[in-house]
Amino acid sequence: MATPILQVENLSASYRKNTVLHDINFEVNAGSLTGIVGPNGAGKSTLLKTILNLHPSLTGSVKFFGLPFIKAKKRIGYVPQRGSVDWDFPTDALDVVTMGLYGQIGWLRRPSRLHKERAYEALDKMGMADYANRQISQLSGGQQQRVFLARALVQDADFYFMDEPLAGVDAATERAIMTILKELKAIGKTVMVVHHDLQTVEDYFDHVLLLNRTVIKHGRTEQIFTRENIANTYGGNMRWMGEEKRHAVHSIE
Repeated sequence: MATPILQVENLSASYRKNTVLHDINFEVNAGSLTGIVGPNGAGKSTLLKTILNLHPSLTGSVKFFGLPFIKAKKRIGYVPQRGSVDWDFPTDALDVVTMGLYGQIGWLRRPSRLHKERAYEALDKMGMADYANRQISQLSGGQQQRVFLARALVQDADFYFMDEPLAGVDAATERAIMTILKELKAIGKTVMVVHHDLQTVEDYFDHVLLLNRTVIKHGRTEQIFTRENIANTYGGNMRWMGEEKRHAVHSIE
């Protein structure tokens, strides 16, 4: 049986005095592509931030590769929500991607030509090489998201966490991002993605974690992504789309 590379036990977290996450327990094995799904306010972004030591926990423990986050962080990449970034900061796309290498370069050292080449290659992989010297404020939302993903890719991490990478992007960018995520999985990387579109869960993810302040269900998508489990997660009456997408949700009333 595979040894989990992420173990979350009895994790709880709050904002001010409001408990946002309660008694979170799950494990993740290497080489999986997991969608984190739940209603607004379910704690999806907070879960990522708490796991990654960006938000304090009230209780519980998190281990990566059997180690606390601080000892494993060089093997972990994170793509926060695009809206949390100051895109008016005066820098270009290549510099943003190069920042993903600062853990290797050191914050007080200048990037070498090799570092710049690696950053350029990551941009090229995301179809953004022609925009390497473009100010990030001049990029569209989809282009900004591609740059953000390139910054994560250049780290060559073993485990990637992404918070709504497909939110507000055009169809071409969504396809490009999912192609990259599936390629990462194919070479043994592990990816967890906060995702909002229930209609694409079955096509995009081999595992799903249904969350509403606690883990409702977690496991292989074909086993977990069912009408009953989703109704339990969202707590409402569901309207379902055609048989070709048996578990796709049309709307939540």
